[in-house]
This record gives sequence, C-alpha cells and structure tokens, in this order.
Amino acid sequence: MNTRGLLDQLLKSGQQLLEKQAGGGKPGAGAGGLGGLLSGAGGGLLGGGALGVLLGSKKARKFGGKALTYGGLAALGVLAYKAYGNWQASQQGAAVQPQTVDRVPPAEVEQHSQAVLRALVAAAKSDGHVDDRERALIEGEFTRLDNDGQLQQWLHAELNKPLDPAEVASAAQTPEIAAEMYLASLMMVDQENFMERAYLDELARRLGLQPGLREELEKQARQAAAQA
Repeated sequence: MNTRGLLDQLLKSGQQLLEKQAGGGKPGAGAGGLGGLLSGAGGGLLGGGALGVLLGSKKARKFGGKALTYGGLAALGVLAYKAYGNWQASQQGAAVQPQTVDRVPPAEVEQHSQAVLRALVAAAKSDGHVDDRERALIEGEFTRLDNDGQLQQWLHAELNKPLDPAEVASAAQTPEIAAEMYLASLMMVDQENFMERAYLDELARRLGLQPGLREELEKQARQAAAQA
C-alpha cells in the first residue's frame, strides 16, 4: 500500500485548488458542504478535487492549507523540522536532530505518510458534517488519483469509522510524526468552528505535543503561508 504517492499527489494538487479559489473560480460555489466542490458544472477539479472535497467549501483554512499544499509531503517535514529547532532552542539540554519525513530513509516515509493521511481524513470529519454522499465523492476522487485496491479499502475504513482523536493519535509512532499529523490537521480545520477547534485541541493532547512545540508548529504554518 503506497500512501506516500497518493498523499503527495493530494497535497500538490491542492495548490491548483488554491490558485483557482484565489482567482475567484471556486468550483461548485453555492453548492455547500464537502460535496459542493465536486457537484458543480464540469464535475470538479480532477486532481485537485480530492483535496477540494476534503477541504469543503468553508471560508477558513486560513493558513494551513496554503502552507502545506505548497510543495507536497516534504513541506510537512520542513515545517515540522523548523518548529522543532526553534522549540529545542528554548529548552535545556542538547538538541537532537528531528527525524522528520524529509530526513528519514525511504523505508520510513510510508509510515509518516499513512499517519498524515489518517490525520487529514479525520480532521475533515471533525465538523460532523460528512454524509454518505460526501464520503462517496471523496472515495471517488481518491480513486481518480490512485486505483490501488488495498489503499481504497483502507481509505473507506478511515472515512467510515467514528471520529476518535485517541485512535488517530495512535498512528504517531514518533514525536516527529505527531508534529506532522498536527500540521496536516491544521490544514483541514476551521479554527473558528467550535467543534473543529475542540477536535484539534484534543488531538494535540492525545499526540502529547508540548504547548511550546504546538505554538511553534502553528507559527511555522502561518509564516509559510505568508511567504507562499
């Protein structure tokens, strides 16, 4: 199962979506809900559609989406690495080089990728409004990007399981993966939505993120968005 390839396509295609939105060409405008981005004329954004369905037609995604879709999966590692460095500088003791996804051996990238994709899907459900039709649209768009049957089964299970921050956080086998999962979740949630912000807070707690590190992760995402 190659979640790395799908995740990289998903994140990079998000840049196309953001560029279309910036130009005023929002697909499915007025349709509402997650499915709105694919239900307009023309059937969606092709490669950008999968992230579009996940992001929904909400007004937010103020900094995470712009920052993390710029450059694909490696952007997660770069931002996590910078956040770790700044956080460690404020701590006592010798700094340890973080093993973020942009710095681990190829064999370990899949573990990071699967955890991040799980976080993306879970965060997309955190507002409680992913219905059966929207799940079908999401799965259909993922199939456009990757027709791996095993991966499709895994995604189907992730979309249909109850939202549980503790279960999501269990995929973080290292502190670096935890940081990357949090950054990915930032991309999805609307922090002005109470349910979504509550989910993000609980996920951070379950991931065991120190408050200072969490602040640095959010800071790096904001800075990257401003520069993108």
